[in-house]
Amino acid sequence: MSAPAPSPAAIVDAEPLPRQEEVLTDAALAFVAELHRRFTPRRDELLARRAERRAEIARTSTLDFLPETAAIRADDTWRVAPAPEALDDRRVEITGPTDRKMTINALNSGAKVWLADFEDASAPTWENVVLGQLNLIDAYTRSIDFTDPATGKSYALRPNEELATVVMRPRGWHLNERHLQVDGEQVPGAFVDFGLYFFHNARRLLDLGKGPYFYLPKTESHLEARLWNDVFVFAQDHVGIPQGTIRATVLIETITAAYEMEEILYELRDHASGLNAGRWDYLFSIVKNFRDGGARFVLPDRNAVMMTAPFMRAYTELLVRTCHKRGAHAIGGMAAFIPSRRDPEVNKVAFEKVRADKDREANDGFDGSWVAHPDLVPIAMESFDKVLGDKPNQKDRLREDVDVKAADLIAIDSLDAKPTYAGLVNAVQVGIRYIEAWLRGLGAVAIFNLMEDAATAEISRSQIWQWINAGVVLDNGERVTADLARKVAAEELDNIKAELGEEAFTAGKWQQAHDLLLKVALDEDYADFLTLPAYEQLEG
Repeated sequence: MSAPAPSPAAIVDAEPLPRQEEVLTDAALAFVAELHRRFTPRRDELLARRAERRAEIARTSTLDFLPETAAIRADDTWRVAPAPEALDDRRVEITGPTDRKMTINALNSGAKVWLADFEDASAPTWENVVLGQLNLIDAYTRSIDFTDPATGKSYALRPNEELATVVMRPRGWHLNERHLQVDGEQVPGAFVDFGLYFFHNARRLLDLGKGPYFYLPKTESHLEARLWNDVFVFAQDHVGIPQGTIRATVLIETITAAYEMEEILYELRDHASGLNAGRWDYLFSIVKNFRDGGARFVLPDRNAVMMTAPFMRAYTELLVRTCHKRGAHAIGGMAAFIPSRRDPEVNKVAFEKVRADKDREANDGFDGSWVAHPDLVPIAMESFDKVLGDKPNQKDRLREDVDVKAADLIAIDSLDAKPTYAGLVNAVQVGIRYIEAWLRGLGAVAIFNLMEDAATAEISRSQIWQWINAGVVLDNGERVTADLARKVAAEELDNIKAELGEEAFTAGKWQQAHDLLLKVALDEDYADFLTLPAYEQLEG
């Protein structure tokens, strides 16, 4: 009797793309399949654990540092592995998706690091997933160029020594990749993004004097960090490179992770590079977890929640203190302003706000920070140069003056600001405009002179949901209701139609975006992530 034929490693269910065979090789797909078979069951358990923890928060309306990991926090002897040379100086990092033009511009930007984003700044069409990988391969082999068909302008890479170091961000644990199946199951997007990138580039990066470096998004607990660490150990053994070659920076962009910063670094200590303060997702996570916690957890307009708010100061100061105590880099938040080519006065005001924000971060002890546009690189660089001088970082600044209590991180009512009608309008405007672009395959979108990504839409729809369910009364005396949200959304749709004209409006996905925003903002059953129902409507 003959042996059964082996099942294929992974099945690609998508229309063929140009040069996809260079990314979707048999060996690369076999590696992704092995990641799926070994680790997806644990991923599934951790997602179930998230739901259990959220139910506990709903019951208690509080969070605390974990008693079961107190010994890790109390042990002053452990440190993360020393930073590799390519990640020792991270004073300015630029973020953006991995389309061809952005890849060249980000690498050439003058920033120390480029966060090459397959997550919130990228709508996960199959084309974006596969061709984004191809663009990075082409960049490392210096076979990348781009000519803008609209302007005829050509783009090419500067010399290697002038290029930013790439830190790649895969998708979060919650998203599957519908175009790739193993044993009849969709593979988690995290394993597709990480697996393809690592398999093709780990050795190539070592030859360039760098390494496979990652940003880990949406982490909610140290157990999720432990899973990533086990993935890293397996992956390095699989391709035969030394343990510790991979380095990971974890985004502390969920409220639960803020209570486990030290434990997250401990789980990843042989592979940890630092922690990052991700603002919009952090606020989204607060709303999501405490959405039924009553008036004291109601956030005001998103643009009124500055990093100087007491509960945000507690979060960022604890992050710096934790990182430096353990020898890790502390990376600050995003400057999302997009310079105007037409209005120098707008730029002047915005640049001063960016400068003040980066000055504050540098003086607080951060080792670097994020910008969304190349024009902001020199401003952020100047802020950190003033504090760092010739030093690559300020990890020697231990911030032992910081003493953050558990309650400080969720003292939302310490902020002296209230929801406004203008804030509701802005949430609807930005939500509709971002979702419409996302449904067309764009994940990073300039809206009202700010670079917005999926976290923007999440905080927008979450605040609408929260204000309705908390019965918030706005500054104009109106109570936020589902009907008021519908009225504002209908007015915005009319405004967009008048702004674009009938033909351009009809060619877009505006009605679809409007309907989806209202669904996730008004449904009684709050969707954990907007991108889950949105992905079902994403073409490609």
